[in-house]
Amino acid sequence: MVEQDWLSERFAEHQSRLHAVAYRMLGSPGEAEDAVQEAWLRVSRADTGQVENPAGWLTTVVARVCLNMLEARRARREDPAGALPPEPTAPQPSTHLADQATPEDETLLADSVGVALMVVLDTLAPAERLAFVLHDVFAVSFAEIGAIIDRSPAAARQLASRARRRVQGTADTSDAARSPKREIVEAFLAAARGGDFTALVELLDPDAVAIEIRGAEAVAAFFAGRAQAARLALVDGVPAAVWSHRGQPKAVIAFTVRDEKITRIAIDTDPDRLHDLDIVYLSAGDKERL
Repeated sequence: MVEQDWLSERFAEHQSRLHAVAYRMLGSPGEAEDAVQEAWLRVSRADTGQVENPAGWLTTVVARVCLNMLEARRARREDPAGALPPEPTAPQPSTHLADQATPEDETLLADSVGVALMVVLDTLAPAERLAFVLHDVFAVSFAEIGAIIDRSPAAARQLASRARRRVQGTADTSDAARSPKREIVEAFLAAARGGDFTALVELLDPDAVAIEIRGAEAVAAFFAGRAQAARLALVDGVPAAVWSHRGQPKAVIAFTVRDEKITRIAIDTDPDRLHDLDIVYLSAGDKERL
């Protein structure tokens, strides 16, 4: 009973910080509350005899719960709701040396992480998001982060750096996210998903070309009712659509727009080219947040 009372007191003492960690990780107050509750269930059954740093231990437990939730959410979201082109062989992920960021850079990023994470929420792998949030926002060491995700401190540092570049890149592309072309691409995807033939024709130039299809009506007929799993994104800073499967982009749909009409639609499924693209997924609320 004495040990349980001590544990309850420590959990209550750090609960606000634990909730803040969970919220920054998950981006949802409800899911953050669920994560903290799940963390309490875990710690209440744990042996606390060897715990020397309650704050660090509790943060680790919450972070692991959030990591599991992020991975489950990602798995659900990436089950494709519809098909576009045939699925090519998935490319192997590449590794890049982490850029060196100054303390001032990290502080600026940490101050803006609330907005940035909302913008790039779907672009960061769970481990990247965990490393970035715990280190840049909550000053957790890379050694501790590495233990949470079963990787070395150097690997944890690299994950955080990769996520940091993506967050910083989102700020650089905010003008593109608000551009008229983004609105046209977004409208096209909505019309395609809804099978709205008339709306598609209105968005297309009369001589529009898509793959080998020519003419607005033929292109509209091809896309009507399709693109169910395509998502609005910035591809190398340009509004486009991306179809992905199990975390890997499988097709990029690029749009050429002239005089507010779509003149050409190209679909690229080459895994080598897709592998080198910088993809930032967008959602309906991004224009207001950016």
